[in-house]
Amino acid sequence: MEFLLYLFGLDTDVALVHKPPGWLVHRTGLDAGETRWVMQALRDQLGQRVWPVHRLDKGTCGVLAFALHADAARALGQAFEAGRVRKRYLALVRGWPAEGEVEVDHALKPDDAPEDAAVQPAVTRFRTLRRWAWPESADGRHATTRVALVEAEPLTGRRHQIRRHLKHIAHPIIGDATHGKGPLNRWWAERLGQQRLWLHAWQLTLPHPVTGEMLTVSSGLALPALGGTQAPFDANAPTADWQALWRTLAAAQAE
Repeated sequence: MEFLLYLFGLDTDVALVHKPPGWLVHRTGLDAGETRWVMQALRDQLGQRVWPVHRLDKGTCGVLAFALHADAARALGQAFEAGRVRKRYLALVRGWPAEGEVEVDHALKPDDAPEDAAVQPAVTRFRTLRRWAWPESADGRHATTRVALVEAEPLTGRRHQIRRHLKHIAHPIIGDATHGKGPLNRWWAERLGQQRLWLHAWQLTLPHPVTGEMLTVSSGLALPALGGTQAPFDANAPTADWQALWRTLAAAQAE
C-alpha cells in the first residue's frame, strides 16, 4: 500500500506537509542507502514537480514546506534569507533546564569544517515547558532520571543548530546519536519503545509566496497536560508517537 504524506495545507503555490521521522527531505549522497524521501513522495502524491525551500534533519518530524512552482520557490527562499520565517520546535531533553526562557548565543562552525574555519553567529531561544522524573535511575547515581520538554526557536539558520546548542548547555536531545549520550539514548529507547530523535517541527510561520499574507501552520500536537489527564489519543494522527510519549511519561511519574 502506497504511503501518503499528511498535508497540513495545500494550494496552487505551496504545500505544507508532515515529515515523518527517519525520512530524508530529498535524495543525498550522504545517505545513499535511504529509500524514503519526502520530496519524491510528495511529487508522486500530487502528480507534479515540487521545490524544497528548507530542510529538516532525517530524525526530525513535523511541518515542512514545499513550493509548487519556481516563482513560489524563489519568493519563499527570499523570505527565509531575509529572516521573515519563524520556526518553533519541541524537543525532549536530558535533565531539567532552567525555568523560563533563555537565549543561547553561541557561534558555530559548519559541520565537518576544518579547524581553521570561521565560526558563524548562531542564536536560539529556548523555553522549558514541562518536566518529568522517571522513577528509575539511568546511571545509578540518582533515584530518578530527569527529562524535560523545551520549545526551541532558532533565530539563525545553522545546520543542527538546535541540537548543538542544547548540547552546549548540557541538555542534549534524547535520541540524538551525534550530539547526545549513547548509553542514555539506549536506556530511554528501552523505556519509550522507540529509538529516535525526539525533535519535532511544531509550528511554521511564513509569508505566502504569492499574496504575502502571513501563514502560521501547526502540526496540531497539543502540549502534555499539567494535571496528568492527556488529550484523547489519536492513533491516526501524524503526531501519534508524541501523544504516546506524553502518556508514557505521565504514567511513569504517577507511579
